[in-house]
Amino acid sequence: MDKKSVSALRTYKEKRNFSITPEPAEGGVANANERAFVIQKHWATRLHYDLRLELEGTMKSWAVPKGPSFDPADKRMAVQVEDHPIAYNTFEGTIPAGQYGAGKVIVWDKGTWFPLEDAARGYADGKLKFELRGHKLHGRWTLVRMKSRGDEKKPVWLFIKEKDELVRPASEFSVVDEMPDSVKQLDDRPATDERLKKRNQPAPAKTAEKKLATSELQPRKASQLSASQPPPGARPAALPDQLEPQLATLVGGPPPDPENWIYEIKFDGYRMLARVENGSVRLMTRTAKDWTHKLPHLQQALQSMDLPDGWYDGEIVVSGAQEAANFQALQGAFEASRTASIALYLFDLPYCAGHDLREVPLTLRREILQRIVMRKPHQNVRFSDVFEADPHKIVSSACRLGLEGVIGKRRNSAYVTRRSSDWIKLKCARRQEFVVAGFTDAKGARTGFGALLLGVHDKDKGLVYAGNVGTGFNEQSLRELRAQLDALRTGNRPFAAGAQITNGAHWTRPELVAEVSFSEWTRDGRIRQGVFHGLRTDKPPTAIVREEAQHSAPVDKSAQRARNKASKLAAPSANPAGPNALPASLRVTHPERVIDAASGTTKIDLVRYYLLVAPLMMEHLEGRPVSLVRAPDGVGGELFFQKHADHHQMPGIELLDRALDPSHEPLLEVARADGLLSAAQMNVIEFHTWNAVKTSIAKPDRMTFDLDPGEGVQWPQVREAAQLTRTFLTELGLPAFLKTSGGKGLHVVVPLKKQCDWDSVKGFSEAIVQHMARTIPQRFVAKLGPKNRVGKIFIDYLRNGFGATTVCAWSARSRPGLGISVPVGWDELDSLTGGAHWTVSTVHSRLAQGNAPWANYAASPTGLAPAMKMLGFNRKRQKK
Repeated sequence: MDKKSVSALRTYKEKRNFSITPEPAEGGVANANERAFVIQKHWATRLHYDLRLELEGTMKSWAVPKGPSFDPADKRMAVQVEDHPIAYNTFEGTIPAGQYGAGKVIVWDKGTWFPLEDAARGYADGKLKFELRGHKLHGRWTLVRMKSRGDEKKPVWLFIKEKDELVRPASEFSVVDEMPDSVKQLDDRPATDERLKKRNQPAPAKTAEKKLATSELQPRKASQLSASQPPPGARPAALPDQLEPQLATLVGGPPPDPENWIYEIKFDGYRMLARVENGSVRLMTRTAKDWTHKLPHLQQALQSMDLPDGWYDGEIVVSGAQEAANFQALQGAFEASRTASIALYLFDLPYCAGHDLREVPLTLRREILQRIVMRKPHQNVRFSDVFEADPHKIVSSACRLGLEGVIGKRRNSAYVTRRSSDWIKLKCARRQEFVVAGFTDAKGARTGFGALLLGVHDKDKGLVYAGNVGTGFNEQSLRELRAQLDALRTGNRPFAAGAQITNGAHWTRPELVAEVSFSEWTRDGRIRQGVFHGLRTDKPPTAIVREEAQHSAPVDKSAQRARNKASKLAAPSANPAGPNALPASLRVTHPERVIDAASGTTKIDLVRYYLLVAPLMMEHLEGRPVSLVRAPDGVGGELFFQKHADHHQMPGIELLDRALDPSHEPLLEVARADGLLSAAQMNVIEFHTWNAVKTSIAKPDRMTFDLDPGEGVQWPQVREAAQLTRTFLTELGLPAFLKTSGGKGLHVVVPLKKQCDWDSVKGFSEAIVQHMARTIPQRFVAKLGPKNRVGKIFIDYLRNGFGATTVCAWSARSRPGLGISVPVGWDELDSLTGGAHWTVSTVHSRLAQGNAPWANYAASPTGLAPAMKMLGFNRKRQKK
């Protein structure tokens, strides 16, 4: 290490005791040609992300509180800190308490960075532009130093995504939420130019890649399966050599149940499947023709993405000047062998990582595919997005944009290797393939030929004349097509007898397939106003028949069983230990709207929060009636407490049997994880639950004590009150579990056997509170009202009545800062700083513990009879 580096690390070393901290004191090898970068996720006092760039022999370092964003509008604050040694790039572990930066550290991303200008000068001038090539971050970025205000101890920079082909709006993608895990075990040098060159030859699969591939299949609903299992419906299977793709059925209009369908663009291109095994990529047409040699650039692009083994289904296109995809431009790219501009849009994943996913619900297959594509994206390989709108409007908009149409797919359908009505085609104009079986002579100044004679096969496999097409050609295509036609000329008439064809026709062997759009079919089976779009080489002539649009999408009976099974497993969900992509079916309106001025939290931030904690929260919501607290104007605005359904439909939130509470409208239940997201979209901030489950609504299964501090009560008194409450409950033989309220106080919860009715539980909880208020009057009060609890704590027992609710664990609170209610252990009580110790913004620091502090809750329900007897509580007298 040179003297300059030694000097630069002086501050780093002075802050640490290396006999205690596991952090490296020095070390690491510099590489000016491939400078390393690392981003470490650091759970210190507050969660933040440490960006480190190798420069001048050390790692220049910045603390980025919110982490990076692919949205250029998000200018992330980056506070410059002391230089770190290059060896720090591989550090993962826990910095002990009492040491500088105490807390857990993981390698969140790593790779190489390449300055776009002189690095040393840019760093000195305070404007550093560079390209990142990591596992999660890619493309061009900028660090810009802000002008000092004079009171800042450390320089403040902004970390910004430059506008390139990889930008993504924050409302659609959050890399820190959707890709939260460590990459330490992955390849150290992803996506450098030299390595991309070497990928022209397939490489054997790496152990780390195999681990990553398997992890891609882990389900996102923690309550369904253990974290090591694949998604519902997946079966272990070897990767087949061939795959027949699922095909769509042409229909005349959208089906009447739009909530069960998703819609994608119908690309004007060629269907293409990619088979990936051990790093080798083969590109296959729908008829099993190997086109890998025709698409070398696309093969290299897929190889650079280090995809898990599998079959990837999609469409290749070339964008036109005025269109999203241009068939003739695609054909021209092949004819001219200029295929670098061809892009592959992926929309399905029937096999992946040693598993057959064909019976996995479509929505889950798409979620897995999207995570894989975005893990290491390439500009020529894209994920085919869906549109959330009225299907008639989607088709109308597609037609105005010059697209061929849209494809509809049943949301929970399986993947079948044939044509199916679970996939439907809605075309902007009539358009299909025809067999070319002859041509007519050119007239006037035209060269080449006059028109192509077209045919389709009937049910008996005979070729039936379907008219001709004479427009859509240019001089080059006329000349090139005439050469192909001359090579296929024959004296035999290919069409069945009886067809009236213009005199002077020249016959050809029926080996060419043309794609033609037209206005309509005539009564005698001819097309009108045909326009030639190009030849297709991906479909055999024998497969060409007249396409008839069905009036609506019929039921695919042979796939219905698999679909019904899949529909039970398809609810969107989240896994805090894995990637968390928002479901494609969720449309968040006004995602940028700030709902809490104190923290700057936006609506999309809250939606992502509930996506993150959904598996943890569903354990506390399952089977319980809920009440929702809506805040249309955000924190500080008017709140609406909703116990029953209204005109808004929220997928995942269902109505319960009205018999549970006959005098009111049906109660609500968050039945699936997507209910949390749809509720947050409808401005719900808080979720409150009953103390009973729907299957035993008359017998509470828990008793809740809400410690509500009055004016003048300090936090240490609240902690003391919780401990005193626990002590008294323990003397009564009752187990007690603790959670923060997300507000000012704490909640003590007693799990009960379902034996007593509501009046008994509420009466006994009141008796406990009154006893504590009499015993320790200087601390507790049993009377409700702010005047009664000045300097004291009211233990709210009213939560235990029929219909009363308490904020659910992991729910946010509609208070400044958006505190959250979190289960905690009694051994953590002294370390809590308040009822809102964790917030929506800081929840990441708690996810690893999750519901673990309440691990024994399910095994702890206790009957109240012995405790009632000990306290002298008479249930019969209470009822009278």
